[in-house]
Amino acid sequence: MQIISFNVNGIRAIAKKNFFADMKKLDADIICLQETKAMVEQVKETVADEMSAYKVYANEADKKGYSGTAILSKTEPISVAYDMGMEEHDKEGRVICAEYPDFYLVTVYVPNSGNDLRRLGYRQKWDSDFLNYMKELEKKKPVIACGDFNVAHTEIDLARPKPNYNKSAGFMQEEIDGMDAYTSNGFVDTFRAKNGDEVKYSWWSYRGGARERNVGWRIDYFLVSERLVENISEARILNEVHGSDHCPVTVTVG
Repeated sequence: MQIISFNVNGIRAIAKKNFFADMKKLDADIICLQETKAMVEQVKETVADEMSAYKVYANEADKKGYSGTAILSKTEPISVAYDMGMEEHDKEGRVICAEYPDFYLVTVYVPNSGNDLRRLGYRQKWDSDFLNYMKELEKKKPVIACGDFNVAHTEIDLARPKPNYNKSAGFMQEEIDGMDAYTSNGFVDTFRAKNGDEVKYSWWSYRGGARERNVGWRIDYFLVSERLVENISEARILNEVHGSDHCPVTVTVG
């Protein structure tokens, strides 16, 4: 089973590019999307014709054109749940959980701390609550959590660590601590588990030709319960797929 995670930076915008051709070529069993920037019905309408092989589940923010997530699945899940059940976190459409026979699949768009770091405190609360949410799921089944976690975990996960450390959203110590908490509480970073210290990025600023120069950050992840790691045969970052300021990341299960 191949699962893709992709921050599309607007589903309606990327649909006008090569998105459908790229997804059909990859032919994944499940596609998880973040930052759809659309209401549920808009997501479904946008993908209906081209992605008819998939069941579509979407979540939306109260604020139009902001945030949002979706799961496209060839196999109908046992159940699908939206949000974390916490009012302070459930207004931005950031979480969808699909239950399959052998695992829970959670797609997440973790809040960005913001250029002015205004949401850094909120982000810390989010990380703590999201970890607790995943640990509750894990009591029933192993968990695969994928999406844009908006943090580079270590220095090799971004091109310019020194000028960004404790100065830029995405590489603040508080955010790094949040990722440390996931990985020290039973969730494994599949890309690192399968690829060691390989340097590869999943997001690039639109400024200054960053993608062409590969001045990027690895902020998109598949985290899996420890007992699932042996079932992950491959974890890749698909730099060749364009259309967003992110590229897809993927795992093969089994």
